[in-house]
Amino acid sequence: MIESKLSIKLLWYVTPLVIIPLLFLGGFTLSNVTQSTEKQADIIVSHFVQQQQQNIFNYIEVFHSATDLLSNSPVLSQFIETDSNEPSNNTARIGALLDVFASYTDAYPDILSIDLITLEEKSLAFYSSDLFAEPKKYPFTKYFKKNNLSRMQFMQQSENGITSIYFVKPIFKSQFHLESPKLLAYLILHLDPSVINASILDAPYEHTLNLIINNEGKILFSSDFSKRGIFLTEYELRKIKLAAKGEHLIPLKISSIDQKSRMLYSYQMNDGSYYASSIPKDTLYESGKTISLITALIVLISVVLLPILIFIVVRTLLLTPLAQLGKASQRVGDGDLKVRLPIVSKDEMGALFHDFNHMVNQIRHYQGQLEDYKEHLEDKVHARTEALAKMNHQLEHAIDQAKQASELKSRFLANMSHEIRTPLTAIIGFTEQMLVKEVHHIQDNHLNTVLRNSKHLLELINNILDLSKIEAEKLEIEQQECDLAQLIEDVNSVINVLANSKNLEFRIDYSFPLPRTIKSDITRLKQVLLNICTNGVKFTEQGYVSLAIEYIPNIEKLKFVITDSGIGMSKNELERIFKPFEQADSSTTRKFGGTGLGLCISKNLAHLLGGDVEVASEKGIGSRFSLTIATNNQNTDIKLLESTVDLNPIKIIKQPIESAHYDARILVAEDNLDNQELIRLLLEHWGLNPEFANNGSEAVEMALTNDYDLILMDMQMPVMGGQEATQMLRHTAYDGPIIALTANVMKHDVETYIEAGCNEALAKPIDKKALEFTLEKYLSLQKISNQKWDDILANNEFTKLNETYKSKLPGLVTDLESFHDAQQWEKLKDLSHNIKGSSGCFGFMAISDAASTLEMNLKQQEYDNVQHSFDKLIHSINQSA
Repeated sequence: MIESKLSIKLLWYVTPLVIIPLLFLGGFTLSNVTQSTEKQADIIVSHFVQQQQQNIFNYIEVFHSATDLLSNSPVLSQFIETDSNEPSNNTARIGALLDVFASYTDAYPDILSIDLITLEEKSLAFYSSDLFAEPKKYPFTKYFKKNNLSRMQFMQQSENGITSIYFVKPIFKSQFHLESPKLLAYLILHLDPSVINASILDAPYEHTLNLIINNEGKILFSSDFSKRGIFLTEYELRKIKLAAKGEHLIPLKISSIDQKSRMLYSYQMNDGSYYASSIPKDTLYESGKTISLITALIVLISVVLLPILIFIVVRTLLLTPLAQLGKASQRVGDGDLKVRLPIVSKDEMGALFHDFNHMVNQIRHYQGQLEDYKEHLEDKVHARTEALAKMNHQLEHAIDQAKQASELKSRFLANMSHEIRTPLTAIIGFTEQMLVKEVHHIQDNHLNTVLRNSKHLLELINNILDLSKIEAEKLEIEQQECDLAQLIEDVNSVINVLANSKNLEFRIDYSFPLPRTIKSDITRLKQVLLNICTNGVKFTEQGYVSLAIEYIPNIEKLKFVITDSGIGMSKNELERIFKPFEQADSSTTRKFGGTGLGLCISKNLAHLLGGDVEVASEKGIGSRFSLTIATNNQNTDIKLLESTVDLNPIKIIKQPIESAHYDARILVAEDNLDNQELIRLLLEHWGLNPEFANNGSEAVEMALTNDYDLILMDMQMPVMGGQEATQMLRHTAYDGPIIALTANVMKHDVETYIEAGCNEALAKPIDKKALEFTLEKYLSLQKISNQKWDDILANNEFTKLNETYKSKLPGLVTDLESFHDAQQWEKLKDLSHNIKGSSGCFGFMAISDAASTLEMNLKQQEYDNVQHSFDKLIHSINQSA
């Protein structure tokens, strides 16, 4: 009974589970066979058409080249340019020219005739393989006379359906200017296209019809000769053109030829005509239909037989043993532990019976110990759970510690950079200022020492930060167009001074031609060149240091070779030269100094610039460093430097800012008192008197209550940082220039400051030239803006507006007194704010200042001071009215 029910269920479930996948598989297979057949046919036909088109193109290109070669014949040039009115030489010249024509017809049997005609279509010289042929009029002359192409070809079909090709080449005077070439004649080659006629008869399938159709729909060539000269309908021509754009087979019944259902593939040739190949659908997909029929038959048989076979096998191997196992299990459940199943086979079912018997034995064996295990099981589970919980807690704690360590490391590096750069700003700035003021000679020496060591410390910090960014893969390389001559001039201006100070020769060798410009990170490239060249000077006591530049166009690389006659290096030293904090040996460090970071950074920067640094050296003779970088000039027109005459680096000369005479008001937000004093000295040297804010909050308050032409904003300050202060000023409609001062000059940091509202960012320690250039840039713009504002104030219309505003002042007094008497402080504050802005625009600065003071007292709820500031505002309005 159970077996019968299970058999029915098995048949009920197995049948659809087998049939449905088979049907899907069959449908997928049929669809895949059809698609594969279509794709294969598409590939075969497209390959055939493209191959035929390429053959035709190569064939036509050969005769274009022959026409070009013939047009440049000295005999032809001499014949055209010699005066034809000299009868004594005319016959000889024509004979020589016809001999040239004859040699071409012998070399190219497809050439039927060669004709040289004047601009008036008069034949000057004609040669044909048919001795009885004569020059004739060409129906396409009106087309090539309007055409300025140097190569032209035309296909013409005769009345008997034979298509010929004509190659036309305009002949110009041999000595002419491109602006006004002189056209003398036309050279016309008439061909019988044997290759095209042979190609059109080739076919990938039986009953294939190949056509060459011109742009008007006329059949010029056909594998069925009777179809030549027929014009296709506009619909058929449009479909053929669309097929050429899509480059795949399309169904098309060409009713102009026959009524057969065809698949067509088309390809547009260079002269605008179309090569089309069409095959009957039945022929094209015949093999696919046979495969599809066989596949469908196999699927149908599988759908019928497979479920039956599966059911018989499963019933024999699975259902009957399961019934036995079920009965035995029921007896075990009733408490009969003496049950044993007979093991007939050694397959999985036999192993299952064996395991069942073993299970019964185990149950019987361990039945007495079951209670003991129950008592201890809960204790073990509880202990294991506590151990896992403890381990998870330890793991979470370790993860938190790792995250904190990573955050502390990043914070430490940022703070270290800021804390080191801040005192360096004061050290270098004060030193430069005291040197400018020409103090005592001994003090000059000391200050020079301080300045030199400060800059050395700054260089060390920059190198450490560069190395950290390289190791963290955070160093970003920019690509911008830079002038090669200017780059070399910048390097020469630095290294030449160093070499002269040691009585060394520094020379630059150019291997012309060189690219005029390259696309690279000019700052990093200059850093690498200066580093290697400076090392060459440092480690050379006598002799020379040379820089050679070479362009390798095939791989778009630029190669710099720096050679010196210095101390050189051994093989062991060369192996360690590019490692960080490494130098040749301890004596080298004691004698020449340095941190050992320069070459390590240079090699990594070279990799980022698309190249590498290599070195060859011999102890006591000298070293040779080779730096290669990518020019990134691919797909661009490269202008070359051909000689030293082309080397014209631009030297920018700027006037000092003190000569500009700016009457500017500048606010400096800086919390460090030393840096405040330094910036004051710098600006006073340029004739500017700055005002200072000790934090961002003070800077916002001072900027909103005063009119500043420019704000220098430190980014890291107590109470409120520079970034937050800048955002707040921009939200209150402050539109003056704000320049960020920061020790964090990474690209993403600068982008953050610009996004917050800063116009530019200057690095700390402050570069005097960069600060001077920035002030000059924005104060010039402000000066121009002030001049325009003065012009507006002098305008008659502004005077009328001013008088109108002046007449409204008594009404403002009435409103102010009303709000004050009613103690409506919010309304009084809003009205004061409006008066502050409007009165300032019309030049009533006393009213604006008094309104600003009243507004500030009301904002800070200093009601004890409100009465005084209110009376002052009323007095200022009455005075102006």
